Amino acid sequence: MFSGLAVVLFLAPGVYADEAPVHHDLRLTLIPAAHTLEVVDTLRVPQRWPATFEFTLHDGLKPQVTTHGVSLSRVFSSASAGNAGMNQSSGGERVPWARYRVSLPAGIRQFTLRYGGRIHHPLAAQGEEYGRSFRETPGSIGPDGVFLAASTAWFPRFDEAPLVTFNLDITVPQGWDALSQGKRARHETTAGSQRVRWESPEAQDDIYVSAARFTAYQRSAGRISAMAYLRTPDDTLADKYLDATVRYLDMYNKLLGPYPYSKFALVENYWETGYGMPSFTLLGPRIIRFPFIIVSSYPHEILHNWWGNGVFVDYQSGNWAEGLTAYLADHLFKEQRGQGAQYRRATLQNYADFVAESQDFPLTEFRARHSSVTQAVGYGKTLMFFHMLRRKLGDKAFVAGLRKLYRDRLFKVTGFREVEQAFTAVSGQELSDFFAQWIRRPGAPQLTVSQARAERDGDGYLLTARLAQTQTGPAYQLQVPLAVSLKGQANAYQTVVRLSAKQKTLKLHLPARPLLLDVDPEFDLFRRVSREEIPPALSLAFGARKSLIVLPGDEPPALQAAWQDFARQWARRGDVEIKRDDEIETLPGDRAIWLLGWHNRFLPQLKQALANNYSAALKSSGISLTPGAGKPSAAVAVTRHPAHPDLALAWVASADAAAVPGLARKLPHYSKYSYLGFEGDEPVNTVKGQWPVVDSPLSIAVTQTDGARVKPRRAALTPRHALAALPPAFSEQRLMDDARWLADPARKGRGLGTPELDDVADFIAGQFQKAGLQGGGDGGGHLQIWTENVGDPPRTITLKNVIGVLPGSNPDYAGQSVLISAHYDHLGTGWPDVHAGDEGQIHPGADDNASGVAVLLELARTLGPAWRPQRTVVFAAFSGEEARLLGSRHYVRAKAVSPATVIAALNLDTVGRLGKRPVTVFGTGSAREWAHIFRGVGFVTGIPVKGVRDDAGGSDQLSFIEAGVPAVQFFSGVHGDYHRPGDTADKLDGAGMATVASVVKETLDYLATRPEALASALAENTTSALQRPRASGRRVSLGTVPDFSFEGKGVKLSGVQAGSPAEAAGLQTGDVIIGANGKPIGSLRDFAALLRGLQPGDDISLNYIRGKKTLSSTAKAKAR
Repeated sequence: MFSGLAVVLFLAPGVYADEAPVHHDLRLTLIPAAHTLEVVDTLRVPQRWPATFEFTLHDGLKPQVTTHGVSLSRVFSSASAGNAGMNQSSGGERVPWARYRVSLPAGIRQFTLRYGGRIHHPLAAQGEEYGRSFRETPGSIGPDGVFLAASTAWFPRFDEAPLVTFNLDITVPQGWDALSQGKRARHETTAGSQRVRWESPEAQDDIYVSAARFTAYQRSAGRISAMAYLRTPDDTLADKYLDATVRYLDMYNKLLGPYPYSKFALVENYWETGYGMPSFTLLGPRIIRFPFIIVSSYPHEILHNWWGNGVFVDYQSGNWAEGLTAYLADHLFKEQRGQGAQYRRATLQNYADFVAESQDFPLTEFRARHSSVTQAVGYGKTLMFFHMLRRKLGDKAFVAGLRKLYRDRLFKVTGFREVEQAFTAVSGQELSDFFAQWIRRPGAPQLTVSQARAERDGDGYLLTARLAQTQTGPAYQLQVPLAVSLKGQANAYQTVVRLSAKQKTLKLHLPARPLLLDVDPEFDLFRRVSREEIPPALSLAFGARKSLIVLPGDEPPALQAAWQDFARQWARRGDVEIKRDDEIETLPGDRAIWLLGWHNRFLPQLKQALANNYSAALKSSGISLTPGAGKPSAAVAVTRHPAHPDLALAWVASADAAAVPGLARKLPHYSKYSYLGFEGDEPVNTVKGQWPVVDSPLSIAVTQTDGARVKPRRAALTPRHALAALPPAFSEQRLMDDARWLADPARKGRGLGTPELDDVADFIAGQFQKAGLQGGGDGGGHLQIWTENVGDPPRTITLKNVIGVLPGSNPDYAGQSVLISAHYDHLGTGWPDVHAGDEGQIHPGADDNASGVAVLLELARTLGPAWRPQRTVVFAAFSGEEARLLGSRHYVRAKAVSPATVIAALNLDTVGRLGKRPVTVFGTGSAREWAHIFRGVGFVTGIPVKGVRDDAGGSDQLSFIEAGVPAVQFFSGVHGDYHRPGDTADKLDGAGMATVASVVKETLDYLATRPEALASALAENTTSALQRPRASGRRVSLGTVPDFSFEGKGVKLSGVQAGSPAEAAGLQTGDVIIGANGKPIGSLRDFAALLRGLQPGDDISLNYIRGKKTLSSTAKAKAR
C-alpha cells in the first residue's frame, strides 16, 4: 500500500472515517522530457461543507480558479510536507507544498482549478541494513517514467475529506501509456500523443498515476480484466502473470467476497519497488523477473485490494492490513504446501533475533515497514495475532469474520476497533481482552515447561507438569497447545489448556503411557521463543546490536579488496567494527562475529562448532553441509558464538572475488537460513537450509514414576487443512477422463499393430488439433506413419507417432525446439514383456502410460490456446516405446534430431501414482543445468522435485540422449502393478497428475525462453550410464521394488511384494542390496544384469545393509 500526506494523520477519527468523498474530474497532461505536468481539475465537494475551506498542493504549481464567483488565495507554504513516505511513514523525501483557501458562493458545490509546473524528486535510499536499502520517491516525472500519488501532492487534498472519487483523463507522448485506479474507459492514439481515461466511482484514499513506454497485455477473468504493463515486451512473462492473476483472484473471491475493482494490472516500474495500489501493483524490472515473486510477493499485492486498498486503514490506530495480508497470502501459500508451522517458526525467530525489548512497540503504533524491527513486529506479530484469532474462533467463524469485515467496511477507513467488532459479531464471543493484550501491549509471553511426570490412573495415566510464563510484567491470557506422545500410538494426544497465571500445574488424563510432552509444537502462539527452540540463522547475526567483521589476512589481493568493500558496505549502519584476523588475539564474546574468507585464521573455531553440533564439514574446495549437498564455490554458515550462545558466529567465503559484491547484496534476503551455497559470479544460490533443533526446552521427556524404562519417540500431529485452496492450473477431471478412456478394456491394452492403438492415435491427433497445435507429421498433418518388422511372431506392422507443434515467436530461435513427449502404446495382452501367469490378459497400462498421455494432452489444451512461446515447442505422442523405443527412434532419424534442432527433451512416462512423493526426474546428468533448473522449478511451484543423475527409466528420452540431446523423464514412483493386468485407472492419482503437469509447465516455460542451449554433460556421463536395462528379456523376479531415486552404492528397496521370494528371504523396505552371488552390486544396472542370468528356481545369495548392520540371506528366484 501507498498512502498520502501526513496532514491526514492529525484528523479526528470520526471525521477521517465518515466524511463523504470529494469528486475530481481531472485532465492531466504529462511532459516527461520537461519533468512537468498540466492539470485541469473540476472538483465537487459535499453539500455539508462550509463555504470556505483549505487544500494542500505541491508548491510551484500555481493554481488558478476558473469558476466565476469562486475565490482562491494562498495561505502559506512549507519547504516540505509533514510526511511523504509509504503507508503514512516518515521516510522519503518531503515535497514542498503550499496551502490554499477556497471560498464558494452560496449554493455552489463545484469549481475548476487549472495548474501546472515541474515535479521531479529523484530516487533516494530511505533505509539500509547490511546493504539492504529501500529507494523511494514521493513522486517524479521524467523520461524513464512517471509516478504520482498523494505523497507528491499533485492533486488538491482536503483535511475535511481524505477519500475521493475521480475520473482521470491522461495525455502522454506517443508510444507511452498510463494507468491509474479504476476502470479504463478510453484508450486512443491521437496525433503525437496517447489518451487514456480511468474512472473510479469507488471511494479512494489516493489518486495514483504510473506512465512509461509500456507494452500492454490483457485477459478476461469474468467481469475482471487481468492486465500487464511491461516496459520491455515479453509475451511469456506477461502470460505467466496473467495466468496467476486469474487463479489468485478466483481463490480470494471465494474466500473473502467479490474483488472490488474491474481490473488488476501488473505494472513494471522504472525502479525496484513492491507497491500495491488499488487495482494494480508496481513491481520493479528485476523483481518481476525473479521466478519466486509470482508465488510470493505477487499474491500479497493482489490481496491488498481487499485489505488496505479495499478496506482502508486508519493509520492512527495501527496498520492492521499488512499483517492480515501477510497471513492470508505469504502464510497461506506455505500452509497450502504443509509448511505453515515452519513459516510461523521463522516469523517468531525474526522477532527474537531482531527485536530487543527496548525496541518493541505495540501494534497500535505500527504504520509501515522501514527496518527489520518494524517488519518483525508490524508484519510478524500482526500475522500471528490473526493466526491466534483463527485458532480461537475456528476456521468457519474466522472466515465469516473476514467476509463481514470486508462486506461492511469496503471503501471505508477502518481501525482495529472495527476489526474487533466484525469478529465479535460473527462469533458471539467477547474479544476485547484478547484484542487489548495483543494490540495495545508491547512485548510477548515466554513459556517454560518442567517436572513432567506420569503415574497410573485407573485404566490410564495421569500426566502432570509445570507450565509457566517467565516474561517480565503480568501474565497473558493464553490458550496453549499441547501434544503428548503416547506409548504404542502413532498419533499424538493433542489438546489446548488455558494459562492465565504466571504458572500452572497441568493435569491430563490419558489413555496410554505418556512419553513426551511438547508445548506449542506448531508455533501457534506469538511468543518470544528461546534460542534452543530455533536453529541459529543469519537473522541472529543481522539482528545483533554490536558486530565485528573479521577480514582474512591471507587471501589473494583481489579477494582481500573484495572483502574490504563487503565489510565497508555492511558497516554503514549500526555498531559494526572491522578488524583483520591478525589484529586480534581472540574473538570477543560480547558481539556477533562475521568471519570472512576461506583462510580466516579463526575459521577452525567455526569448523569445530559446526562439527560438534551439526555434522557439517568445511573444505577449501567448497562446503559439504549434508550428504549430497554438493560443493558450491561460495558458502555461508552460522552457528552460536561459543562464548555467548545468544550471539552469532557467522562465516562467508568465496573462491572468486567477482561473487563477493553479490553476496553482500543478497545475503540479507536469506536471513532465515543457517547455511547457504552459491555458484557463479552473480552468484546463484544452489544450497540452503537450516540446522536441526536438537534440544528444545518446550519438548521434554516424561518421568515415569513406576520406574518403567521407555524410549521417547515423537508421535505424529494431526494434519491441518489450509484456510483456502488455490484453484488448480490443470483439470483433474479431464486428466482422469483421458486416462480412463485410454486404459479402458475397450482399448485392449493398446497393443502394437492393433486397430485399438490406431484409434488412440486418431484420438490424440484430434485433441492436438482442438488445442490449436499445428501438425508436425507427414505432409503437415499430425501423424507420422511408417512400418516395422516386429512382434511375436515378427510381422510388418504400421506405426504412428502423433506430432503437434506450437511455433516459436522469437526469430532468434528459428530452427530450435523443446520437445515434450509421452508414449501411448502398451502391452496389449502381454507382448513384449509378460509375467508368468499373465499371458493373454489385457494389460490396461493406466500408469504406464495412459497417465503420461493424459498429462501431455492437458498441457496441450491449457497452453495451446494462449501460449506464445519464444522457442518452438513440439508435443509428441510416440508409439512402439515398449518395443525398444521404436517410435522415438524413428522420430529422431526422420527429423535428423540433433542438439542444434532440439535443445532439450522432456518425457512423461508412468506419472499417475504420485501420492505424497516428490516428482522424480531421471537423467538430470545429461546436462549441467538440469539440477539447477529443477531446484528452481521446485521453489517456484512449491512442489518437491527429486532429480536423479542416471536414467533409471530407460524410456523414450533415451532416443534423444543417443542423439546428443539433453533429455529427462518425469516419473511418479514404482509399484507392483508395473507391466501387470493390475495397472488400472482406478488406482491413478488425478491430483498427482496435475502436480506433475505443473512441474512440466514450469520447466517448459523456462526452456522455451532460455537464451542459450543447455550445456550437455553427455560426454561426462556416457549413454550407458544414463540407461537402465529394460525389464524385457529377464526371466526371473525376486519381488524387490527398487527406489529409483537412490543415488548411493547398491540398490535401495522402496518396497517388497507380498508373497515374493524377497519377502520370504526377510528383505524389508529401506534395505540396500550391496552384493549378490558373491558379486558386488553397485547400482540397479548391476542387479538387473545379474537377474538376467538366472533361471526360475535358482538360488541367489544376497548381502544388504539395514540401518547400521550388514546382513545376508538367500532367496529362490521365481518365474517372471
